[in-house]
Amino acid sequence: MTEHVVSPVSTTRPDLSALAVGDVVGTREVLVDRARLVRYAGASGDFNPIHWNDAFAQSVDLPGVIAHGMFTMGAAVALVEDWAGDPGAVVDYQTRFTRPVPVPNPGEAVVSVSGAIGAIDLEARTVRVDLTVTFEGAKVLMKAQAVVRL
Repeated sequence: MTEHVVSPVSTTRPDLSALAVGDVVGTREVLVDRARLVRYAGASGDFNPIHWNDAFAQSVDLPGVIAHGMFTMGAAVALVEDWAGDPGAVVDYQTRFTRPVPVPNPGEAVVSVSGAIGAIDLEARTVRVDLTVTFEGAKVLMKAQAVVRL
């Protein structure tokens, strides 16, 4: 399974002097299926049964298996890393988790990510990118903000 990029992703670093608050840095859809959750669990060590066992997830009042919050957070910031042209340019990233992303079996969940410039600090040479991360039209991350040094 791969991410489906809705808009082109830059392979060069943005020109700080050409940026303005409100500029869109990109959009993408992240497709999440059960196989991706298994791979993420193996990589992260997070084997909580809410991420793989429908019966257990439902027993704790979830709609079924849900994506790992940290997976969703990481998939969202990848948009900013690609725009910046260097993952190391992201010097701060924070968010709040607001709702789960249920992952059907079979099938996939589609998480939509868009980013826009929320603030520019010319002296520090940083840009704050505000992310909107939704599933089925509802925000799954709130106040998702990444600071990028250019």
